[in-house]
Amino acid sequence: MTISRNRGYKSRPSPNNDMKSSMEAASQRSENRYFVQTTIALLVVAFITLLGIVGMTIWLGERAQIYFDEVIEARDLRAAAVDLRNAIETAESSQRGFLFTGNEIYLAPYNNAKSLALKKLVAVQQSLGPRKEYGAALNRLTAIVNEKLNEMDQTIALKRDRRDVDALNVVRTNRGKALMDEANVFFSGIIRSADATLTAGVDEQRTNAVWLRLASIAGGIVIVCVVGAVIFAFARYIRELAQKRNEISALNENLEIRVEQRTADLSQANSEIQRFAYIVTHDLRAPLVNIMGFTSELEGSVSSLQALIDKSNADKDLTDPIVKSARIAATVDLPEAIGFIRSSTKKMDQLIGAILKLSREGRRTLRPEDIDLGEVVKTSATAIQHQLSEANGEINVDPSYPSLFTDKLSLEQTLGNLFDNAVKYRSKLRPLRIGIRAQVISESHVSIEVTDNGRGIAAADQERVFDLFRRSGGQDQKGEGIGLAHVRTLVRNLGGEITLTSALDKGTTIHCTLLRNLQIPGSES
Repeated sequence: MTISRNRGYKSRPSPNNDMKSSMEAASQRSENRYFVQTTIALLVVAFITLLGIVGMTIWLGERAQIYFDEVIEARDLRAAAVDLRNAIETAESSQRGFLFTGNEIYLAPYNNAKSLALKKLVAVQQSLGPRKEYGAALNRLTAIVNEKLNEMDQTIALKRDRRDVDALNVVRTNRGKALMDEANVFFSGIIRSADATLTAGVDEQRTNAVWLRLASIAGGIVIVCVVGAVIFAFARYIRELAQKRNEISALNENLEIRVEQRTADLSQANSEIQRFAYIVTHDLRAPLVNIMGFTSELEGSVSSLQALIDKSNADKDLTDPIVKSARIAATVDLPEAIGFIRSSTKKMDQLIGAILKLSREGRRTLRPEDIDLGEVVKTSATAIQHQLSEANGEINVDPSYPSLFTDKLSLEQTLGNLFDNAVKYRSKLRPLRIGIRAQVISESHVSIEVTDNGRGIAAADQERVFDLFRRSGGQDQKGEGIGLAHVRTLVRNLGGEITLTSALDKGTTIHCTLLRNLQIPGSES
């Protein structure tokens, strides 16, 4: 039989196309990486600029606070000095009016002015006290104020005692005027210093405002440029994405048709392979049947030959080498050879049957239906109950199972094979325990696990046991090595996959993942 191979070359991708696709993918990855790096760099620049603006704002704010405190302190000092001077001058005017007229009415503001002068002197002392450079001047000003107030108190007392001449003599010494002139020098210095501080504070505030304005403008320009660059980069990237999307849309316009064509090609190729396997096994079975038939005839002929030799031995010398050799051939060699032939043909017949079974399973049309997985598990467990009893074993069935829409026969064969393997390859050191549970792992898939405490599978054999005619461990059980290969075929036909985990002398867990809803063309869910 000849199988067409042109179809395989029809769907094989061109190496040039693969290279072109790889280069395009590499270029796209490079562009994406450049876009990400550029965007990150621009954002870092904007972030640093923003940090600079915030830092400068905080720094200028701290400087402004310092100068503001100095301005407030200078303003309070100036006000205290002016008030102190005015209070002394008011007290002096009141004193002179009383000395000139002798009328107590002129002394009405004197005591209030004196109290205010003392209070403002304390304020000046509190403002200038922390400054060591003003210590001597502050002490002198204090002495002047106190002496001036004492001088006025003295003259007022002399006037009240009607000692006008003594009072005028005190005034004529001009000591009060000298003290007032010296005090005015201090007052003028304090006021000029405070005014200078106020002027410097205002200038500093203007400078801070200018710097803040410049920093804000520069930072704003940088941020606007960065945002513009990012917007430009995003616009370019989005434009490229739109272009790529249009290209993908153009490429996908005929994708469904191509997929259908490829699917049809694969289905036809699969049918040809299955037909080839069926024909080959069928053609192999025909000569095998002939061999088995002729072996039976040969066995009958050997029996006749053996009877003839036994009859001839009665009339001949048994020591004849030829007769002895013929007897051994008829009674030992030929029966042994025929036994080997029978054993081999039987084994070959079983293998051919296994191949035919897998071939027929691949050709069987799946019939999805709503299935209660719990009922299928219970049915499969009941089928091996006799074997479980003989093995002193039990099977633990989960009380709740999800529902499926799949092929019931394939699912029953899958669970049946897995349960049979668990019983067949149990450990003789402990009672058999089988567990089965199922759970929904996604919207489209369900997981089924069958666990046993059997003799386990070596790590090197855990993948090969799914191959056809491959077995692991001691060959103390009958079998052809097709069970798990058949199960993998069934599971894959149901849109799933099967794997296992196992440890020697501990047990095995079979993991099956199946589609919850098996959609077959032409079927209705």
